Amino acid sequence: MIVRLIVQTVIWFGVIAAVLFASAGTLAWPAAWIYLAVMLALSLIAGLMLARHDPALLKERLSAPIQKDQPFADKVLLTIILLFLFGSFAFMALDAVRFGWSSVPPWVQGVGAMALLLSIWFNYWTFRENSFAAPVVKIQKERAQSVVTTGPYRYVRHPLYASALIFVAGSSLLLGSWWGLGAVLVLLVLLAIRIRIEEKALRTGLAGYDAYAARVRYRLVPFVW
Repeated sequence: MIVRLIVQTVIWFGVIAAVLFASAGTLAWPAAWIYLAVMLALSLIAGLMLARHDPALLKERLSAPIQKDQPFADKVLLTIILLFLFGSFAFMALDAVRFGWSSVPPWVQGVGAMALLLSIWFNYWTFRENSFAAPVVKIQKERAQSVVTTGPYRYVRHPLYASALIFVAGSSLLLGSWWGLGAVLVLLVLLAIRIRIEEKALRTGLAGYDAYAARVRYRLVPFVW
């Protein structure tokens, strides 16, 4: 499984690298190299820590993004989200390098790097608390899935989605694209749609979720929504 983790992580960021540099039209883009190095290292470290703490969850996280017992609506939406993310990286490269629409100062790029660190830490915190954090919408009856109410789930019902928004914002800033921040708003809309799909499945198939949702009112951002 460790080999699978390394291979899938390298392939994922290899595809992102291809999208970034092809869209930029050059390999001479220091911010992109820094971004890829930071994300590859952090992702591998977090994955190795998860392998030690919860190998069953890591196996689940490494599974295919489209699965047999996944609702059809989630299959379609997740495909759209993945294509949108790759498109966002292409747009960030066009903005920051090829056309130079944005001019992001180094200290703001540093803020972007810190946001990426925060998103990885937030992800790992969520994984430590929720052994059922699958990449697809489904009820894991074979693993006796139960409602998780600890850690970040005390504040929001979907902490991984909140982390995804931080990740996209941090990526845009580190790569040097102001306009890329618009992807956060689009992703927010897509995730809001997915939350509706996911919560329908959870309310129907997971005992105690209705009571948890009544207690923790906020989905993504405390005191906002």
